[in-house]
Amino acid sequence: MTFPARPSGRAPDELRAISFQRHYTRHAEGSVLACFGETHVLCTASVEARTPPWRRDSGWLTAEYGMLPRATHTRSRREAAQGRQSGRTQEIQRLVGRSLRAVLDLEALAGFTITVDCDVLQADGGTRTASITGGYIAVADAVRYMLDSGQIKKDPLHGQIAAISAGIHAGHAVLDLDYAEDSTCETDMNIVMNDAGQFVELQGTAEGHALRREELTQLIDLATHGIQTLLQLQREALEG
Repeated sequence: MTFPARPSGRAPDELRAISFQRHYTRHAEGSVLACFGETHVLCTASVEARTPPWRRDSGWLTAEYGMLPRATHTRSRREAAQGRQSGRTQEIQRLVGRSLRAVLDLEALAGFTITVDCDVLQADGGTRTASITGGYIAVADAVRYMLDSGQIKKDPLHGQIAAISAGIHAGHAVLDLDYAEDSTCETDMNIVMNDAGQFVELQGTAEGHALRREELTQLIDLATHGIQTLLQLQREALEG
C-alpha cells in the first residue's frame, strides 16, 4: 500500500530523531534535556525531605509543566503574569505525575517528595509525551542520587514508563506527530505504557471522522512499537 508523504518525510511508523542529554543542569538531583525532533523539553527532578500532610506515611511525586513564552512561533504570555495556569497546563502536569507514579513505590520513598519540572524550551508537537519520557530519566537519576547518598535504602522504581503520540493524518495511521500533523490530523492519541507492555493511560480525540475500531488498533500497535524503542533509548541513556 502506498502512503502519502508525511510533512517530515518520515515513514508511518518512524519516530523523530530522539536524544536525551542527562545532567543538563547543575543543581537538580536529576535533569535531562529530552529532544523529540524539534520539540525540546528540560525535565528536572528535585528531591525534598518533606511530604504533603496526607502522605506522611509514604513519599510522593508531583509534576509541574510549563512552556516558555517563545517556545512556539509566536510569543505567549507567561502564565504567572496572568495569575493562573491554563486548563491545558493543569491537565498535562497531572498526566505527567500520574504516569511517573505508576512505576514508583511510594512507600520506599517515605519522607521525601520528588518534584518533576517539565519546561518546554521549544515546541513542535508531543510536548506531554516528551515530558513523560524524559521525566522518567530525570527521576531515575534522582533516585540514584538518593540511594548513593543513603537517603533511602530501597530502590522505589519498579519499572520504566514512556509515552508517544499517534494519530490519523490524511487518512492513515502515523506515529509521533509533529505540529504540522498534530494541527491537521483527524485523530490524535497520546499513549503511556510501562516496560511490561501494559497501558497506563490512553488519551484520544477524533476531530475529523469518528475513529474506527480498526484505526484504534493500528494506533495502539504503532504506539507499542514506538514505546519499545523509547524504552531502549532510556536504558541506553541511563547506562551512559
